[in-house]
Amino acid sequence: MSGRVIVVGAGLAGLAAACHLSGRGYQVTVVEREDIPGGRNGQLVRDGFTFDTGPTVLTMRDLVADALRAVDTDIDDVLPMRRLDPAYRARFADGSTIHVRYGHEAMRDEISRTCGSVDAAAFDEFVAWLRKLYVLEMPHFIDRNYDSPLDLLSSPRVAADLVRLGAFGRLGAAVRRRFRDPRLHRLFSFQAMYAGLAPDSALALYAVITYMDSIEGVWFPEGGMHAMPVALAKACEKAGVEFCYGSEVEAILRRHDTGGVAGVRLADGQQLSADAVVCTLDLPVAYEKLLPDLRPPRATRRGTYSPSAVVWHVGVRGTPAPDLAHHNIHFGEQWGTAFDALLKRGELMPDPSRLVTIPSLDDPGLAPEGCSTLYVLEPVPNLSGRVDWRTETGPMRDRLHAFLGQHGYPDDVVTEEIVTPAEWQRLGMQAGTPFALAHTFGQTGPFRPANVVRQVPGLVFAGSGTVPGVGVPMVLISGKLAADRVDRYLPGSRR
Repeated sequence: MSGRVIVVGAGLAGLAAACHLSGRGYQVTVVEREDIPGGRNGQLVRDGFTFDTGPTVLTMRDLVADALRAVDTDIDDVLPMRRLDPAYRARFADGSTIHVRYGHEAMRDEISRTCGSVDAAAFDEFVAWLRKLYVLEMPHFIDRNYDSPLDLLSSPRVAADLVRLGAFGRLGAAVRRRFRDPRLHRLFSFQAMYAGLAPDSALALYAVITYMDSIEGVWFPEGGMHAMPVALAKACEKAGVEFCYGSEVEAILRRHDTGGVAGVRLADGQQLSADAVVCTLDLPVAYEKLLPDLRPPRATRRGTYSPSAVVWHVGVRGTPAPDLAHHNIHFGEQWGTAFDALLKRGELMPDPSRLVTIPSLDDPGLAPEGCSTLYVLEPVPNLSGRVDWRTETGPMRDRLHAFLGQHGYPDDVVTEEIVTPAEWQRLGMQAGTPFALAHTFGQTGPFRPANVVRQVPGLVFAGSGTVPGVGVPMVLISGKLAADRVDRYLPGSRR
């Protein structure tokens, strides 16, 4: 008889866990409070416009393919997508533009054209360095479960190689050493924001995000990013996974003899039995609502949370100018001082950098004819900062609207929704940030909150609050790591 596993949450982490668990022979039930899969990778449809409410950048397509392959599904059959080239259009305060092109030679040529031959030559060594970091980090540091910080010593040669490569130095400094042009300093280090840190504070370890982003390439699924959880859910259902939509888990049931999990109780009083439970709620919320008798890990209680973001979903009349790309990064003139305001003082960036994504460029069906779907993001402090969103939301919306007009985007608004840290908190995200705990050294790898709870055998966590961390690739990996934990807890329970 196969083991029974309940997965709480049909976001990317939960769906990846369900795929891997089902593929390994477990009976899997996914409980999701919303009526559709996706979690943070959700969808908003309004007035003929379709918006992705979560991540807009997809890298490491192979991790999605790996989850689908676990349930005997080929990614090309269920999730057609295209590689974006350019991956990004970067616009700088001096009016110049650099495109992040796919492929080593194409990007080298772009750097040569915009920054000169010296930086183009430096790009060759930079790519080699990134690849060495990635090859070492992925199997030994990212795609693995930790039982103790001492596990870091299990591969002393790998640790020595990472030290030799400068992985424990600072990302900003590592990029500056390699390139002369300050625009490249920003282009190859802004990814530290994904880890919740300023480039000058982030470990060079996180250059692997730059590798995923700038070297491996950026993809866009047909139908938008929400097509990804839809495809994963359909593949799971075809493999026999049961989904309970519109159901909220109210409690983790435990065995009286061992304290191990026995299942879950839903808000309507229904009880579902299980041999193991994978929970993908934000960790502080999971402890508060489902494990109120347990003391959360220190990092969950007193850790450093990433800054947040304001996201403005806006449907507009008109189409973009020909020079605009799918993803457009507008770098402010200020850099270090802007991060100081955001991260040290908890204030809005005085000269913010912003991301504008135009998914309707590559899928016109996401907007009515002659219209465009825009996603505008500005980094802002989380709720521990000094911003009062009761009074700031309106002015922020007006600034973003003016910004669109100033930079050549269509700005005749048909429909809109703005999401601030206050909304993120209402959606169950600690400190009002969708980016969870920042990846400081003390909150990285084995120092990040563990994906198992010693007091509750059989309960496993997945998602951005636990290992390996934040971002689409990381939460997909977290689902697989959760499945590995279940395997260790329920040996011999597969079909």
